[in-house]
Amino acid sequence: MTSVVYFCLIPLLVLIFTAQLVYMPFTLLSVWGVMLVTMIWRYSQGKIVPVSKWITAAFVLCCLAAIYIKFKSFWGVEAGIALLSTCLFAKCLESKNIRDSLISFNFGLFVSASLFLHSQSFVMTCAVLLCLIFCFIGLYRIQTTKFLSQHNKKISIKSDLKHVTKFLTIAVPFFIVLFIFFPRLPPLWRVPIASGQAVTGMSDRMSPGDIAQLSQSSALAFRILSDLKQLPQRQDMYWRAMVLDDYDGATWTNNAINQIPVHYDNERLKAIDYQYLSADPHQTWIMSLEHSVATESAYQSYADGSIKALRMVQSNQPIHLSWIGSKDFKYQNAETNLQHAQQLNFPLQPKTQILAKQLWQQSHAQPELYIKNVLQWYRQQNFVYTLSPGILSGSRTDQFLFETKKGFCEHYASSFVLLMRYAGLPARVVIGYQGGQMAPDGQSWEVRQLDAHAWSEVYIDGIWQRVDPTAAIAPQRVDEGMQQYLQQNDHIWGEQTGHFWKQQNFNFVKNLRVWSDYLGYQWQSKVVGYDVDRQKSFLSKLGIFSIYTYALIMIITIIVLVALFAVWLWFRNIKQRSRIERDILKFQKKLPQSLKRCTSETFKRWMFRLAQNVQQQESFDEIIKTYEKLTFSGQSTPEDHIKFKQLLKDCSSELKRAEKTCHPAEN
Repeated sequence: MTSVVYFCLIPLLVLIFTAQLVYMPFTLLSVWGVMLVTMIWRYSQGKIVPVSKWITAAFVLCCLAAIYIKFKSFWGVEAGIALLSTCLFAKCLESKNIRDSLISFNFGLFVSASLFLHSQSFVMTCAVLLCLIFCFIGLYRIQTTKFLSQHNKKISIKSDLKHVTKFLTIAVPFFIVLFIFFPRLPPLWRVPIASGQAVTGMSDRMSPGDIAQLSQSSALAFRILSDLKQLPQRQDMYWRAMVLDDYDGATWTNNAINQIPVHYDNERLKAIDYQYLSADPHQTWIMSLEHSVATESAYQSYADGSIKALRMVQSNQPIHLSWIGSKDFKYQNAETNLQHAQQLNFPLQPKTQILAKQLWQQSHAQPELYIKNVLQWYRQQNFVYTLSPGILSGSRTDQFLFETKKGFCEHYASSFVLLMRYAGLPARVVIGYQGGQMAPDGQSWEVRQLDAHAWSEVYIDGIWQRVDPTAAIAPQRVDEGMQQYLQQNDHIWGEQTGHFWKQQNFNFVKNLRVWSDYLGYQWQSKVVGYDVDRQKSFLSKLGIFSIYTYALIMIITIIVLVALFAVWLWFRNIKQRSRIERDILKFQKKLPQSLKRCTSETFKRWMFRLAQNVQQQESFDEIIKTYEKLTFSGQSTPEDHIKFKQLLKDCSSELKRAEKTCHPAEN
């Protein structure tokens, strides 16, 4: 096995290792890393010999143990990919000849393709493409090593990359035609997601600091596809995830009674359709616009207004929803969870309870007036909206309302709900997102993790009414959106040193993510999302409605591409030969009539005849080999043509020297 072939195995394994950094357990990655370092050390020492079978077996056993500890099985998506990758690493460790390398590269193609089961993002596609390139370079080198060694040719990774790139470029038109026209069949099965799969964003509980931590991330949460003019204004864009109504003094959680399935008659309601595309394909909670219902059978609406997937599957396709609007929407079974929305079985906050009693008396026991007075009290107490509110302990709500007075949206929503409950009003916390911003193309609406938000709902006159106490403290947060608020108000980062650079770094990363997410969205929607419906829609725009029609077009297009490729090869050979023939004609003009090429004489026979007139025949023997390579091998290079021209000059010089030797008197 040559060093060039072995060199291609190392970057292949590095790419496969890197592509799985966020998907595989640390212990498994550590063992892979040791195996990879072993291969790199062998290559740097010039010792391309197989590792001992006992050492390889020990590595494999460690990997199998790590896989089983993490996934509790060797079956499934993640465990299967981990097992395949382990086999590839082990095979590369024990490779000792061309046959082993051939198996490793072909198996590497399979493992590279399996990475798409992790993710089909643009970044993963680039990683898989690089894996394929290194596999092709290795396979090309295996096929050409013997030929090049016989002709004393220099082995160059640059030359191999050039040839592989040329082959892939030729294949691109065929790939595009097949991608567009090849019939797409609906999936017979979906990839199941492990129940322990971690997801980003919202969880089903809220503690002080959770959303503040989430809001320091500029990662994309989801994207909305719709006629944006029909959607509400930014300040009214509350993207609802779930209701939290159980409180233990520190953490808000969702009560199971909220998960009662409900059904809405969408046809009788005046609705606006829109599509929701999650950035995390594993997410089960749908962050729908407030007062929305699910229109697809795979998703269920619940009594608390939340929407959830009936089963956890990986999906990169938009979800169709309908926004009804607050005037026509009323939560079904709204009274079923009133008891939980009034519960106070948690450590009481004495100061908060006294404040609630005072404000309730001032409001003459009128709920609407009481809510206004509570919000007015927030405004008068000089509260600060900040991402760094500090740590609360003991009577958390009392400490927040009467001592620190610094908090994020979860602090205000939590304290407001408690003030409502102390007055006997059913209230609950709602978490989700608020606001968002237009995508760079102006065709979709982006909501990021920094738009994560918590607000309150109070049950008045048989209706759950939204009240956002954060809007009383930081109205710009709701009116302009969190992204603008972070850019315009540096005090939100806290008073610690370095907050200016933290803000600048955040803005830079956010802008970078906006464009990278936009690129990822275009990739997902135009390429990954090119399913049966998209294909039919695209082909119908071209006037193609029958499957037989576009199958025929696909076949004809492929035939045309093959014909064009054949014509290109023919013209290239003609051009190559014409260049050679021009050089031969120049060479022939300098020869006497007796030495010129006869009409029926081949180049090889002609050179043999000319060689009989000289003593040094090496140039003539070499030019015959070069001519045959240029004309027949298909493996010629520009250097070969330069060499051919130089050999013609050498042959001409030899003939002139022989002529002078035969006729010295003329000189």
